[in-house]
Amino acid sequence: MSAVIHTTAAQSAIETRAALTAGAGDRAIAFDARGDIALERFHREVRGVAAALPEAPYAINLCEDRYRFLVAFCAAALRGQVTLLPSSRAAAVVDEVMAGHPGSYCLGDHPLAPVPPHYTCLPPVLPQLDGGPLEVAADALVAIGFTSGSTGQPTANRKHWASFQRSTAQNLAALADLLDRHGSTHVVATVPPQHMYGMEMSVLLPLLGPVAVHGARPFFPDDVAGALAEAITPPLLVTTPVHLRALVESGVALPPLAGIVSATAPLPATLAQAAEARFGCEVREVFGSTETCVFARRRTAVETAWTLLPGVRLAPQPDGTAVHAPHLDQPVVLADLVELLPDGRFELRGRNADLLEIAGKRASLADLTRKLLAVPGVVDGVVLQLDACDGPGVRRIAALAVAPGLDAAGILAALRRQVDPVFLPRRLRCVDTLPRNDTGKLPRDALLALLQT
Repeated sequence: MSAVIHTTAAQSAIETRAALTAGAGDRAIAFDARGDIALERFHREVRGVAAALPEAPYAINLCEDRYRFLVAFCAAALRGQVTLLPSSRAAAVVDEVMAGHPGSYCLGDHPLAPVPPHYTCLPPVLPQLDGGPLEVAADALVAIGFTSGSTGQPTANRKHWASFQRSTAQNLAALADLLDRHGSTHVVATVPPQHMYGMEMSVLLPLLGPVAVHGARPFFPDDVAGALAEAITPPLLVTTPVHLRALVESGVALPPLAGIVSATAPLPATLAQAAEARFGCEVREVFGSTETCVFARRRTAVETAWTLLPGVRLAPQPDGTAVHAPHLDQPVVLADLVELLPDGRFELRGRNADLLEIAGKRASLADLTRKLLAVPGVVDGVVLQLDACDGPGVRRIAALAVAPGLDAAGILAALRRQVDPVFLPRRLRCVDTLPRNDTGKLPRDALLALLQT
């Protein structure tokens, strides 16, 4: 009887194991100017790096080279370590995450100054080791992602491998018509792998789908064009509205593209239309969050409504919207307000925390920001609500604007023609640049600090 029990337990253990990668060993998982990197080489380097990692429960992956990030992420998972993904690689943010996760260490691919606590740097040539398949428990906790703090304090979100597998299958289905049907699609990403959008589109896709990712994270338009040119087939560009605008306005020539994917901030329809005309491909915007991962998509140049990914269902409620999805263990409530359409799609109606009501009148911070950006000469800007109040319960409105050649008085005069006086910023400051992070988002604490300077 005991032998039967042991066999059943062993079979159960085998059944609950899950592979960290998918595909044949000769398929490409990454590429750069030197050519493709095969999955079988990746496996050997993951085993080699895993054997050299220190004993620890958590690893903060600070690798800038995207291929080395993939290697380090899988090596940590193979050792049973959870990868921490802070919202920024700034020293203060890393220190805060480490303090909240005792026993953690930092893992990177080049010398850093200042050197983070308990720092392990990968060698220039990654060690290789033969061995068995790369597998983890299906329900293993493999990552903890932190929100950007654009609406307040960053929060931690736990990610299990089975959840990542299911959400990646949804993303592959959502991008199927942009991917090469007969081979591997090459991807170039401008977003860091530490961000959940970057994790989904430039880490999990090459691990689990027919995708090879460029090792670099190009920033300037010429660098993006150079990385795209190193793909052997029309590549997919994974980017943000900030980077996409820079590409459109730069005049840089890009090679033929399979498509462009955008997220992290609302994509203006005019920018999507300009990008499609300029680069001759579809711009597909995806919608999600660190808490939910991607769960909807749209072609912003021609539609305002979002299409849900397979198996996803939304339930509007007074404080936001509950997201039900196959990759979520339980519904996640977002602050976004939506309107469900008869055809199953939805349209965004702002965020609960974004809505303003003053003197019986209503507006939204997002709409006020759009009006600020529409002022001729304003190249970047944001409207936000402060913690201080004007009268009982009415919080002050402020704005920051990047507008060379304009002053605050001129911008406010232009806004008065578009905005009800009760919603005009009581303080508007012109600055050289906004404190956007790696994905183009604006952390609230950085905005408040800039206003107070």
